[in-house]
Amino acid sequence: MTILSEIIDFNKDFVQEEKFKEYETTKFPDKKIVILTCMDTRLTELLPKAMNLKNGDAKIIKSAGAIVTHPFGSVMRSILVAIYQLQADEVYIIGHHDCGMSSVDTKSIVQSMVERGIDKNLFTTLKYSGIDMKEWLRGFNDVTESVKSSVDLVRNHPLMDHKVPVHGLVVDPHTGKLDIITSGYEYLVEN
Repeated sequence: MTILSEIIDFNKDFVQEEKFKEYETTKFPDKKIVILTCMDTRLTELLPKAMNLKNGDAKIIKSAGAIVTHPFGSVMRSILVAIYQLQADEVYIIGHHDCGMSSVDTKSIVQSMVERGIDKNLFTTLKYSGIDMKEWLRGFNDVTESVKSSVDLVRNHPLMDHKVPVHGLVVDPHTGKLDIITSGYEYLVEN
């Protein structure tokens, strides 16, 4: 049996037994927040529990490393849609200790791609097309600095509502302990 067939079998029972009812909510976040966090599997249930969030409380965007890599990329677009269309009033960017993006090895990833059948000549084509694989797949050395960088990009984005606080936090993926790196409230008071 494949993983997909297991999922579909479970889903049939889930729907038939109406287990979905306990998760019913609207598309608008009850706590009016949008969270950008890492896709790390340890955070799937831990982070919402550590923040006292239930289904419907927040918009949660996940990406490798909780990094905003481009000011007009899909992560920033999602944050802006959450604010302007879906009633989010605060942004939380939450990195975590022991993140896989802190040790990204571009050469190793490219080698894995080649081993799985990607033509290695494609990387030369990409390079001549202006795609720098090292920059595109970049991670970070310090999670605190990475969070500060993403917060700064969001906070200073030309389309950002500057009355919306943008917070930066780091979570411990073992205990759920949250450390504030930068409070968006303080930034609003100072400016």
